[in-house]
Formats: sequence, structure tokens, C-alpha cells
Amino acid sequence: MKLNDLTASEKVTLAQQLWDSVASDQNAIKLTTTQKNELDNRLAQFELDQNVGSDWDNVKSKFFN
Repeated sequence: MKLNDLTASEKVTLAQQLWDSVASDQNAIKLTTTQKNELDNRLAQFELDQNVGSDWDNVKSKFFN
């Protein structure tokens, strides 16, 4: 079966299944030192300011109305 033969719903399901299979093995993806440092920096910044961002309703009203 070709990817283009799948419906949008089937593609979403397939993508979720692929992601779940990768996410289930946390050691499957190795981060570079640069990536790890960037994630550590972002986490540290979040812990300082506790900015959780905007909820979907707020974003939707800002960009889609």
C-alpha cells in the first residue's frame, strides 16, 4: 500500500503508532551534546519563569478569528 492511498485519519493513526514505537524506547535516540545543553537551558529557563505558554483557546482566538 502506498502512503498516498491512505486517508488522512489512517495517516494520523500510522504517525501515532510510529511515534509510540520510538517513544517506547527512550534510549533509541541519542542526543548530541549541543542538543542536551539546549534542552537543559530551556528547562532551566522554564524553572525560573514558570511560563507555561498559552492555552489552545487563547492561541486560537488570537490567530484564527
